[in-house]
Amino acid sequence: MVKIARWNHDGGTHSGFVDGGNCYAMPDGRTVNHLLEAGLANTLELAAETLRRAAPITLQDVRLLAPLVPSTIRDFVAFEEHVEGVRKSIAGVAGVVAEWYEAPTFYFTNPHTVTGTGEVIGIPAGCSDLDFETEVAAVVGHVPGSDGRNLSAAEAHRHIFGYTILNDWSARDLQRREMKVSLGPCKGKDFANTLGPWIVTADEFEHLHDDKGFLPISMAVEVNGERIGQDLLSNMGWPFAELVAYASQDSVVRPGDVLGSGTCGSGCLAELWGRNGSMTPPPLKTGDVVRMTVEGIGTIENTVGGRREASTRVPARTRPRNRAVSAA
Repeated sequence: MVKIARWNHDGGTHSGFVDGGNCYAMPDGRTVNHLLEAGLANTLELAAETLRRAAPITLQDVRLLAPLVPSTIRDFVAFEEHVEGVRKSIAGVAGVVAEWYEAPTFYFTNPHTVTGTGEVIGIPAGCSDLDFETEVAAVVGHVPGSDGRNLSAAEAHRHIFGYTILNDWSARDLQRREMKVSLGPCKGKDFANTLGPWIVTADEFEHLHDDKGFLPISMAVEVNGERIGQDLLSNMGWPFAELVAYASQDSVVRPGDVLGSGTCGSGCLAELWGRNGSMTPPPLKTGDVVRMTVEGIGTIENTVGGRREASTRVPARTRPRNRAVSAA
């Protein structure tokens, strides 16, 4: 199994491979993003060479970082069960809109606020209803001869370099207000995303795909050691290859792009709030520990920090609807 990671050690940031409880740094200052540009085949060759030549450093002696610096992050909403529950929680309406079934839907989130496993996630200003979202993300890599545009599902499958875990942290009270404007989410989402603990290369999953292209691997989340939810990645409405292909239509996917699956069934608190008709389990609070585990990838764990006390809303000014400048 090839695991690609970034870590801090002895005051420096390193990129390389994890194997058998040890980290092996790549030479010449090469980064994970260089590997994505090189493509999967070249990466597998470099991994074998690095494991032979590099001095091992134990995982216990490093601090893992997010495994890449994303170019973009598209986050889909691909699990029907999640849509049912969270729509009830956020919009107060039952069921799934017909448009969800017609095509995948995603939003772009902030690549500059990505965090790694082990980091403390502060509660954003104005938020009382902090939540998590349990997801798997596909990472795009280079494919020789492809420009990443208008891909078929078969072509898109080749662009999937590997998979990592994604926690799409969510300020639900901020999100509820934003979604009423029929745009967003924005500040309800862009304060933090966690990726990690590493990227597992796509070749490790090839034998697991079913005949429709889905991956039946388990996803689970715990808060303070208590199981909150569990699902299979194969319960997505579309396999990852179709999500990548859809993202590329009349557009482009490039090495370093991250595409989230969306939250799995029972993979967040808001979905359970919608189903339970009350905010049980309660929103996250300072000191809570959120732990996500995905079969074949690993585990990420983060502690909730303190709330930033600030007023960030800027009310609109009601303006006249003049069509010309008034004469002096």
